[in-house]
Amino acid sequence: MKGPTAMLPLDKVTLPFEKDLRAERLRLVETLDGLSDEEFESGTTLCAGWAPRDVLGHVISTDYLGGYLEHGPGLDAANQALVDRTRRLSRDRLMEWARRWAARPSVTSRLGAMIMFGDVSVHHQDVLRGLGRERAVPDAVGRAIFREGAQLSLWLNQRVLRHRLVPTDGGRPFALPGAGKAEARGTREALGMWLAGRDAVAGELDFA
Repeated sequence: MKGPTAMLPLDKVTLPFEKDLRAERLRLVETLDGLSDEEFESGTTLCAGWAPRDVLGHVISTDYLGGYLEHGPGLDAANQALVDRTRRLSRDRLMEWARRWAARPSVTSRLGAMIMFGDVSVHHQDVLRGLGRERAVPDAVGRAIFREGAQLSLWLNQRVLRHRLVPTDGGRPFALPGAGKAEARGTREALGMWLAGRDAVAGELDFA
């Protein structure tokens, strides 16, 4: 990069996908603000064993890589330990933290905004779907969930290796080289959630 822009500090630059990341974080905070105390504290989500407050605790924790380094290489164990830590906070304190997290992502999250955007979009749907709620999924969010699901599926369940994926709400069919002949059709949001291991959405997909 040449010229004056190259000298701008990172906090003066808007990075790719950063606006989308901030917008989806704010939408998640708005969703959580609208929950009753019972829903917030003990409502069902698509993340097994986690209430909406736990999902929020998890996505906030992704801004702090030091917390993961502290708990070693086991990602699931680290996720749970960090969620357990946020359970000590009252709803008001956690939501206050969430509003700062949404408006001011960490440097690491901004640098990895494409990945973090997909992650928070999937978890927002975990909360909504778990509570039986719906929203009009923004186009950028649908694409992010589909992208995130495909990436997670590579190591989580290999569904992306066995299926040709056909979005019914825009976008081209997608298949990795050597993918099986099975086909899955549905919205990008539903396909992405299914690829990410959310089996509850399988009934919304058409399989050939």
